[in-house]
Amino acid sequence: MGAPLNSGTAGPTSGRIGKPAQARFSKLDRLFRLLGPGLVTGAADDDPSGIATYSQVGAQFGFSMLWAMPFSYPLMAAIQEISAWIGRVTGAGLTKNLKLTYPPMVCFSVVAVLLFANVINLAADIAAMGDAVHTLIAGPAFSYSLFFGLVCLIAEIFIPYERFASILKWSTLVLFVYVATAFTTHLPMREVLKGTLIPSLSFSSGSFTALTAVLGTTISPYLFFWQASQEVEEQKAAPSEKPLKLAPQQAQAQLEPMRIDTYFGMAVSNFIGLFIILATAATLHRHGTTDIQTATQAAEALRPIAGDFAFLLFVIGIVGTGLLAIPVLAGSVGYAVAELKAWPTGLDRPVRSARGFYATIAAVTLLGVALNYASVSPIKALFWSAVINGLSAGPIMILIMLMASDRKLTGKLRLPKLQWIVGWMSTLAMLAVAVGMLVTTLHG
Repeated sequence: MGAPLNSGTAGPTSGRIGKPAQARFSKLDRLFRLLGPGLVTGAADDDPSGIATYSQVGAQFGFSMLWAMPFSYPLMAAIQEISAWIGRVTGAGLTKNLKLTYPPMVCFSVVAVLLFANVINLAADIAAMGDAVHTLIAGPAFSYSLFFGLVCLIAEIFIPYERFASILKWSTLVLFVYVATAFTTHLPMREVLKGTLIPSLSFSSGSFTALTAVLGTTISPYLFFWQASQEVEEQKAAPSEKPLKLAPQQAQAQLEPMRIDTYFGMAVSNFIGLFIILATAATLHRHGTTDIQTATQAAEALRPIAGDFAFLLFVIGIVGTGLLAIPVLAGSVGYAVAELKAWPTGLDRPVRSARGFYATIAAVTLLGVALNYASVSPIKALFWSAVINGLSAGPIMILIMLMASDRKLTGKLRLPKLQWIVGWMSTLAMLAVAVGMLVTTLHG
């Protein structure tokens, strides 16, 4: 018999196997360390409200709307990169830059829309998490919702930023349960490829509303504000890094990792959204279930069709993505309001030195919890959240694109031409879809 594996006498073959494996692990480790705000932002995009939106699209339209995911990827990646670029170049979040560029009413209106949409989104996500646990172990869903809301709030306020950011980053792995869920069902590959590669959209209110909801879920204003502020946090956490308008020689060193992080994070978000549509199209739509309004309803509908394992994976994903998304939703409002009021900001600050910032985060989180106890329909809240995000994203993207070209903000640095072109294409596409939804709804 050969020597034991731990004897240290293994021959040259084991050495040749071990080193490449170690090298691959080292490369993966370096990649994961490189990822940060972009990955977390992309993962937070697939929150319980997003899961419900994708589930509804898959159940209602089957595989025919899969093309919306690869279509939205360059659009969402471009505007996220430009938001992150503004944060890195100016050393300030989007709201502070809005204050420096536009009249107070414009800035106030943007923050008000963000606050309204995020509170509704928070309420829908917290409700979905409570309902998801209720489907597993029974008991009062409201109590579970309160528990999750408080856990997220305490973590965001009291865990140091570096550790909190690491927790958020590792939490993104829960998203891959939806890939596993899709593979628990039979996928007709010809229909899948056709739906993914060939756009199909009828000029009807239902189709445009679904597309607006998908784009409003993938291209959400709160993600712009969150990532820009997180890039500033990352910059401040690195002693050698400065805002790029003050240190343009650092541009390549700062922007290249930011770009990789952003495009990878948006790819993960888009990939998971595609698989949620796949899973629900292959199960619910094929079995005649076409009206799914919440993530939990989608999970319940999956059980008799795809089995308990698919149901369990779907529920775990709802809770896991909610724990990831709630701090991002609340945090983006915290940054926006604090920058509007010129309060100190930063998750690395102790509570006593950023009371207004943390008070805003606490207020919107608790308001989201409270709405679960009011007579507000979670279905309507979910719908209006997606619609508000879809309709408000275009105008906010116009403001972001104009800021990215403002030399008073960016100094000597210029947004690369390709990013500028794709950014405006994204903005125009978002506006066109929103207008299409309004026109078809009014004439429907």
